[in-house]
Amino acid sequence: MEMSDHFPNMLRTALALAYCVAGMAQTSPGRPQLTSEQQEQMRKAQEERLHNDWSDLKRYRDQDATLGSPAAGENRVVFLGDSITDAWIREVPMFFQDRAYLDRGISGQTTPQLLVRFRQDVISLHPKVVVILGGINDIAGNTGPATPDMIQDNLISMVELAKVNGIKVVLASITPADDFWWNPGTKPARKIATMNVWIQDYAVKHGLVYLDYYSAMADEKGAMNREFTGDGVHPNAAGYAIMGQLAEKAISAVLARR
Repeated sequence: MEMSDHFPNMLRTALALAYCVAGMAQTSPGRPQLTSEQQEQMRKAQEERLHNDWSDLKRYRDQDATLGSPAAGENRVVFLGDSITDAWIREVPMFFQDRAYLDRGISGQTTPQLLVRFRQDVISLHPKVVVILGGINDIAGNTGPATPDMIQDNLISMVELAKVNGIKVVLASITPADDFWWNPGTKPARKIATMNVWIQDYAVKHGLVYLDYYSAMADEKGAMNREFTGDGVHPNAAGYAIMGQLAEKAISAVLARR
């Protein structure tokens, strides 16, 4: 079923609301406060999308199809991720300008959803490098309960798909958070820190470049440093500035490898 043919006005409104909330999270102090009606709209929008296009392949399908192959000598880089990647190009568009960087983030996504669209949004674009940032929404339970092994298996599968297709991998740490405003009480700080230990260890053992956002952005409690976020989860411009510097170094490092 094509969502363009069966996309009710309520769903369009709710998705627009979700993006507005995501934008507010980047610039406003404190965590977004939604009315019960807004929460219900977002819940129904999410449910409708998951039933029609679970991994949201439609989001980048047309862009991917018209992009074409990289030019000779072009070091194309795909940033694959969730809302933290999705909002990056809106919050700091200059980071993606005049560079062969493609933002392929989708708000709310978990690692199984990233894995489903890995062929369309990464492999088919023939990048030199993929920067994989995922796992925070698995910990939040966005698409149901997820064990550490499930998250790890999905990350491993993406890495292996990249390698077999000649794509260099930068594997990023999960960014810090001590709570989720859309799912409060989850207490994710320790889970994130523990998962990052595994991600770093896996990257080292398998010859990947590990991109450590976490250490540069976390406070002593495992929350995101307040100067880098408006809602405790999503970076603001200052947070993305830090991430951009670290990502550039990681990309340069992986490109330097034979």
